[in-house]
Amino acid sequence: MMIKAELGTIDISPNVLADIAGYAAMSCFGVKGMTIRSVSDGLAHLLRRESMSRGVRIREEDDGGVSIDLHLAVEHGVNIATVCRSIIGEVRYHVERLTGIDVKNVDVYVEAIRAE
Repeated sequence: MMIKAELGTIDISPNVLADIAGYAAMSCFGVKGMTIRSVSDGLAHLLRRESMSRGVRIREEDDGGVSIDLHLAVEHGVNIATVCRSIIGEVRYHVERLTGIDVKNVDVYVEAIRAE
């Protein structure tokens, strides 16, 4: 993602955006972790903290903004819609505040519910 500034350009890697989005999502109440779907068995597996950005997908939009997809597991017993609204707000706020990049869309995919 390239941002033009008055003194030059700033290049922000999609991995940095994925890390910011992953940490912002993990800070929300009710989130157990980021997930990735296994090709071999089709099940969602919880990712460790150091590889949580693998559960985030960043897409650059034509108008310079980004769209973010988050794949995660939530705690058993929480209101999923409320948790997802909280995640969307947190991710949008932190990515826009830290990078200055306009977040067009945040999509949350709840892949698993964890009771532990």
